[in-house]
Amino acid sequence: MRRLLLSLALLLAPAAFVPPARAQAQPVLNIYNWADYIDSAAIERFQRETGIRVRYDVYDTLETLEGKLSAGRSGYDIVVPTSEPAFNRLVRTGALRPLDRALLPNFANLDPAMMARVAAVDEGNRHGAIYLWGTVGLGMNAARIREVAPDAPLDSLELLLNPEHARRIARCGIAVMDSAIDVLPSVLRHVGADPDSTASADLDRAQRALLAIRPHLRSIPSPPAIIDALAQGEICLAFSYSGDVIQAMGRARAAGRSHEVSYVMPREGAQLWFDMLAIPADAPNPAAAHAFINFLLQPDVMAGITRQVRFPNAVPASRALLPPEMRDDPILFPDPAVLARGFVAGTPAQAGERARSRLWARFKAGR
Repeated sequence: MRRLLLSLALLLAPAAFVPPARAQAQPVLNIYNWADYIDSAAIERFQRETGIRVRYDVYDTLETLEGKLSAGRSGYDIVVPTSEPAFNRLVRTGALRPLDRALLPNFANLDPAMMARVAAVDEGNRHGAIYLWGTVGLGMNAARIREVAPDAPLDSLELLLNPEHARRIARCGIAVMDSAIDVLPSVLRHVGADPDSTASADLDRAQRALLAIRPHLRSIPSPPAIIDALAQGEICLAFSYSGDVIQAMGRARAAGRSHEVSYVMPREGAQLWFDMLAIPADAPNPAAAHAFINFLLQPDVMAGITRQVRFPNAVPASRALLPPEMRDDPILFPDPAVLARGFVAGTPAQAGERARSRLWARFKAGR
């Protein structure tokens, strides 16, 4: 993922008062998205401008999404899988419908450099458009960490993966999100291996690194739980998604907390992820799905979504429509040189995924 539930009542309010006879005549768009990952005003505007009624469901894990689509006849017209591994696997298995570019004039608004990163798993960008994106890194209360570990590097994964640093920082709380997909590539890279490696020797090194800090972790929670833990000061260090840490910053300020939450992309390079707008192969209303994707890719719509959920989008023209504190935020929109040091993780073969799953289970169990 990764995010808290939206108020679906708010999202669906425009449809709630449609008389039954008229509702039967309306086309319906069925959306399946991450929780807390849309601007309700965008849904309302789409319904108002198109006359298409939206039914909006949410999920909190990629496994849930993949399970729905793998079973077939999911009933959804729009899904939002993360580029690696879910989107990759769905493309390979033919579970997604190729996009009709003739119906998507606003596809041209997308950042070509970012779409080129996704093209590695979707040749020609035939099956998806970037919705929102981000990085995986360190969320922290830097002042508190300085108190307990004054010599620890705040800009490196050493802060977390050096057992001596972790031992001291444990006094104010450390959490690592429960997502092997988004943690192991960075750990592998840190120990000098390819982020995509499934070689036994590399996985052993990654496992030793994780088990060495396991006694010092307060928790391995779902990503949404990290938002509140950081915002409320229950932990001072977390390995998580950039957008979730940005949300924690906002919640801490809104609640008048005395501590400040910050986010750091490790200087070694951070993992990048992209959430994709895609259409299932058996979507009941692909025409409405294309209309929705084209609607979202308008700069003003994407700007509203970024303002609401505080994740960056891939429509460069939207940036000018954001408030200065967001437009110029290097966490939200990292410098291109910083992004160039980042990497996009690949999808291991099935045997490799099983090996990684076993590693992760041992890490969580602490043995």
